[in-house]
Amino acid sequence: MTVELVRASMSDKAVLRRLLQFYHYDFSQWNGDDVDEHGEFAHLYLDHYWTDPDSHPFLIRQTGQWAGFALVRTAGVNDMAEFFVMRKYRRAGVGQEAARQVFAMFPGSWQVRQLHGNVAATVFWRAVVPCGYEETVTEAGPVQRFVI
Repeated sequence: MTVELVRASMSDKAVLRRLLQFYHYDFSQWNGDDVDEHGEFAHLYLDHYWTDPDSHPFLIRQTGQWAGFALVRTAGVNDMAEFFVMRKYRRAGVGQEAARQVFAMFPGSWQVRQLHGNVAATVFWRAVVPCGYEETVTEAGPVQRFVI
């Protein structure tokens, strides 16, 4: 298995936008979002990932195929703003390897957040984040904080 983390260029934006549709579809069971009049989920801050120096878009490939993405914010604490692995690649180590690659790129303080109800995400992040993390529960859901 070869997991590759690719910094998304402007020419990759369309791929990321399409993968975001799957991500928002999955999340709609927890946040109640609906599609717009064009049948699409909105992602308000996608353009910022190419204009804001503290925003970093990545695509995940598994053996050459698109498998997901990671959107990282580095203003102050490093934040895994959005992270998604397509169902086909889940439970195969793709997400773990991609997350570890992201963490290694941005040493320092990190936080990873999940929504209440998204139990699978919480189990995943508790297994992936380094030992010694601190977990708090906010109104939105669990947050793991750690330093790399």
